Amino acid sequence: MRRTGSLVLVVICAALTATPSVKSVMATWETGMQATKINYAAIPAGEYKIDPAHSVIGFAIRHYEISWVRGRFKDFTGTIRYDDSDVTKSSVEFGAKIESIDTGVEPRNAHLKTADFFDAAKYPELTFKSTRVERKGKDQYVVSGDFTLKGVTKQISFPFTIVGAIKDPRGNTRIGIAAETKLDRRDYGITWGKTMENGGLDVGHEVTVELQLEALKPAAK
Repeated sequence: MRRTGSLVLVVICAALTATPSVKSVMATWETGMQATKINYAAIPAGEYKIDPAHSVIGFAIRHYEISWVRGRFKDFTGTIRYDDSDVTKSSVEFGAKIESIDTGVEPRNAHLKTADFFDAAKYPELTFKSTRVERKGKDQYVVSGDFTLKGVTKQISFPFTIVGAIKDPRGNTRIGIAAETKLDRRDYGITWGKTMENGGLDVGHEVTVELQLEALKPAAK
């Protein structure tokens, strides 16, 4: 009976697929699955504020050399000053409150705020302020600047791309920026952890910093 039922199902599916109306629906569905071409507007010059509700300042680090722990900072602000005549003359700065760190596990969040890691009581904020922007290809850029964490300031660079612009329903101009870099937490005095018997680290030294930013320029009043 099971084989008979399977055979009937195959016959029905074949018949439906051969029906013109069904084939038309399937073709429409397949077309809809294809990438839609988006026509973005040129990005106008001006000051853009990072929108925390639609942005992520995140990080990822290896745990026991077998998986990744991801987290983010939920309380942050930032400003992008965009030069439409020469993107390399643009600038960006942002800051995040250490107290807002969130890895999805409250005991771990609490530990990260202690002196073992970020020491939120003594160093309540991390900051980044750009010093230069370089073009590396079509729509490809690198922003470099001073990154301050736990009282230590070092130059780091973020390769990034820009998407946009679009107008939201309120008439604000919005742009999207994606950036990622890697840093060694030990450079900032964060050394907690140990080497395991197999030679690996219980907490990795290298941290991947991931930025997904949406920034807006308010509509003219």
